[in-house]
Amino acid sequence: MSVVKRLDNAWLALRRTLRPLPKIHAETLHSSDVALYAPPAQRESTSRLAFPGGPAFDLPAHLVSSLCTAEQLDSAAFRYWLGEIREVWRFHRKQWEFGYLMQALHERGCLATAKRGLGFAVGQEALPSYFAAQGCTIVATDLGATDSRAAGWAESGEWSSTVDVLNRRGLCDPTLFRERVTFRPVDMNSIPGDLTGFDFTWSSCSFEHCGSIELGMQFVLRQMDCLKPGGVAVHTTEFNLTSNTSTVTKGRTVLFRRADIEQLVHRLRAEGHAVEPLDLTIGTHPLDWFVDQRPYTADKHLRKRQGRYAATSIGLIIRKSLA
Repeated sequence: MSVVKRLDNAWLALRRTLRPLPKIHAETLHSSDVALYAPPAQRESTSRLAFPGGPAFDLPAHLVSSLCTAEQLDSAAFRYWLGEIREVWRFHRKQWEFGYLMQALHERGCLATAKRGLGFAVGQEALPSYFAAQGCTIVATDLGATDSRAAGWAESGEWSSTVDVLNRRGLCDPTLFRERVTFRPVDMNSIPGDLTGFDFTWSSCSFEHCGSIELGMQFVLRQMDCLKPGGVAVHTTEFNLTSNTSTVTKGRTVLFRRADIEQLVHRLRAEGHAVEPLDLTIGTHPLDWFVDQRPYTADKHLRKRQGRYAATSIGLIIRKSLA
């Protein structure tokens, strides 16, 4: 039985019961045609993290490169960040991506006065305005208005060619927003050479849309040139939970396998960059094992079916070489 079918059956069986949902413990997957997942990363130390104008939480010392999990999304820190950008919290992997990006950048001191950030394929995200409100200077980028690929994203409300829409939630004072945030049309497959010297870069599930697995990898490698030495890159993308051999390798949305992510990490480290260790633990919450299908739900969407594969989000945290 395929992993996708097993996950679907497990969830259906749980829904038929009237008792509280028990936890489903992740099992190591042994088939050569199934991605193998590492045990949880060892995090022995914890730190007390204080948030601007908010409470402090006992958390692991720092995030690592990891898969979206219900436990992480349900944490006090992620709930805090989503409240900061006025998102209605729910079990949705896009919510996890925003929380992951904000927490990773906060831990590394990026969300502070005079820090410069570069966002790729920002669409209508609230992150540029929130980062500006923290004192950052932001260059927000997306496909240009004349690019034919922008039409599809505009229809789904995931594209914009103007800067004003990025502050539609009023997270930043309008005057400060205009001073600190600029918009620039940028194709992720052809990053302009003058975009350099940034303290941090980010993208939320975007580089899987570059056209192929290899083009997505080239984007991650190329965007490191935009950072100053020691700068931080945080990116999320699509991850294939079903197979470590077959996948969607070309097209509008590709799925990165474990082997692809490991190859990307190897290439980044070969260039001298530091990549946070991979924690590919699936999670133990029932929703970590539920594969959502079209029409997708708003609050049970940590994993989705894409063709014959089960997919989720993965986050990568990279620090540029000091050399």
